[in-house]
Amino acid sequence: MSSMNDTGVVAGPASGQTSHTHRLRGLAGTGLVATLAAMVATTLAAALAQAVGVDFEVPDGGETIPLSGFAVVTGFFSVVGIVIAVALRRWSARPAKRFVWTAVSLTAISLVPPLLSGANTATTTALLGLHLVAATVMIPTLARSLRTRTD
Repeated sequence: MSSMNDTGVVAGPASGQTSHTHRLRGLAGTGLVATLAAMVATTLAAALAQAVGVDFEVPDGGETIPLSGFAVVTGFFSVVGIVIAVALRRWSARPAKRFVWTAVSLTAISLVPPLLSGANTATTTALLGLHLVAATVMIPTLARSLRTRTD
C-alpha cells in the first residue's frame, strides 16, 4: 500500500493576476450597465425631442434618423469607451485621469459631425444634446470605476 500526503494546495494563477482579472471584469460589467443606461437615456431624450417637433432629418439623404438608430450608435460607441477604459486600466499608471481626458476629447470631436451635417437648427441642437447625454452617463461611471483600485 502506498500513502499520499495531500496538502490541498492547487496550483493556479497568482493572486495578483486573479484580482486584476476581477477588476477588469468589474469594469466591463459596470461599463455594460452604463451602456444600457446611456442607450435608454439617449433614446428617451430623442423621443422627447421628436415629441416637441425635432424631425432628425439629415439633409444629405433626406432620411430621418430612427429612434432605434440612437440606441444602436450609443451602444456601439459606449462599448468603444469601455474598451478604452479596460486598456487604460491595464496599461496606464493613472487610468481614471487618462480616461477622462481621452473621453472628453473624443466627445468634443463627436460634436463636429452634427455641426457639419447641414441639418436644421433644432435637429443639430438635439443631436449635440444627445451626444452630451451619453457622455454624461458613460464618462463619470467609467472614471469612477477606474478610480476604485484595490491593489
